[in-house]
Order: sequence, then C-alpha cells, then structure tokens
Amino acid sequence: MWRLALAEDTYEVLAALDRVEVAVAVAGGDEAAVAEVAGLTWPGTPVYAVDAGRPVLEAVEKVGPAAAVVAVSYDVPDLPGLLVGKLFRALGAADIAVTPAEDGSLAAIGVRLPLAPWLTDLAPTFDTTLAELDDQKPRRHAVALGPGWHRLRATADIARLDPGLEGWDATRAQLRGT
Repeated sequence: MWRLALAEDTYEVLAALDRVEVAVAVAGGDEAAVAEVAGLTWPGTPVYAVDAGRPVLEAVEKVGPAAAVVAVSYDVPDLPGLLVGKLFRALGAADIAVTPAEDGSLAAIGVRLPLAPWLTDLAPTFDTTLAELDDQKPRRHAVALGPGWHRLRATADIARLDPGLEGWDATRAQLRGT
C-alpha cells in the first residue's frame, strides 16, 4: 500500500502538468502489478510493464514519438511540477537532464530524442549516479542538472515531506493510517 500511495501521488503531480502526456511504467511488474497501478490513474493513461534492468530506456521506447521524455521515480510524491518543467527546458541543449536526489540517486531523468548513443549504452536508471553520467558523457554539456530533490526510500526520509505543500494526499493517508 505504501508504494502504491507514493506512486499515486507522484502520478497526480505529473498528470496536473500542462502540455505533458503522462504514461506509467511498472518496472519488473507482472500483469497484476500493472493492473493495480492502472487503477490509480485517469482513464486512458497508458500503463505498461518494463524490464527492471532498463526501466527508463524501455519506458522511453514505449512512449512513442516525442521530442523529449522525462521519467520520474515513483517515490517523489511531493516533487514540484516546476522541477519537471526545468528538465524539459534543459533538454534543448543537453542529451540528458536529471534531478539529483539527496541520497546520490536520481529523482527524475529527462532525455532528448532521438536518444544519444552513449545513453543507449549507459542505460541510466534512477540508481545511476552523477559520477557515472559525468564519466560517460561525450561532451561538457551533454548532462544538465536540475535542482535537487529527495526520494522516500527509507523511514527517515518521511521527515523530508513538507506538511505545508499541497498534494501527496494518498501518502498523507498512509502516514495517518487511514
């Protein structure tokens, strides 16, 4: 239930963005997991399973024609939509734009299409580090950094949630035990 609450709230943030089409990818998800997540989305939202080893790139492949795609980890229920917009903007010049998380992982990953060959080889995930991106980038400005954020990956991370921010209703309900 906890993971579904986080996913629902993260989806709601993205679904509220203007000029953004949202799809949901379930990494390593079987049909039951995909159906469960599909129950949290608006009708017509594509929901599909992707390989856990290449979740971001496989999700990008399934999206279809687009100029850019931003993948967002499920565990950022309070991510401001503005940060997603900043990634799309940065993709005008960079191959990849990321929102680094405080724990060294990535909260969001944006890629410009067609995908640069070095990204296909790297197959970044939300656990890819900035050091890995820097080591592999073919030119100085191939990687753009958006503002950092936090992910809810451990019990201590709950303290990072700001009660004053709107949204994350399903997560709040789980924390209250309702």
